[in-house]
Amino acid sequence: MEIIVRAGEEKDMTDMIRIWNEVVEDGTSFPQEEFLTLQSGTDFFASQTYNGVAADQETGRVLGLYILHPNNVGRCGHICNASYAVSRESRGLHIGEKLVLDCLEQGRLHGYRVLQFNAVVASNIHARHLYERLGFVQLGTIPGGFRMKDGHYEDICPYYRVL
Repeated sequence: MEIIVRAGEEKDMTDMIRIWNEVVEDGTSFPQEEFLTLQSGTDFFASQTYNGVAADQETGRVLGLYILHPNNVGRCGHICNASYAVSRESRGLHIGEKLVLDCLEQGRLHGYRVLQFNAVVASNIHARHLYERLGFVQLGTIPGGFRMKDGHYEDICPYYRVL
């Protein structure tokens, strides 16, 4: 399997929505609680600065995705934010790393100067190790900043990296 990262396309929408909804359903890393429908998903992804997908080059199947968008406005509009989602059956294939690396490049290409993650759940050790290995800096810890699917609260760790 050869995995490539490219811009998301209209033909990818069903897979993108399915993968996004899997992560929302897991309830352990995305703050969203509502599932995307075809209409809301199409609108949501269209509102992003950029959507990247990791796809199997042979089959075209989408295995993961990311969204890139401003983290703030005006004088802080040069800071972007991103979210990453990998399909359940594709986790462990280092797709997340490919997505983050592409996102860093796309952030630069779109004129952003900093990529900031506002709410990395402290127990999401795979993501945290990846971000730290790729040069992201943890800004601190927000106690109890994330409500898990089962109702308990976990700390969140904001991260940033200069682009």
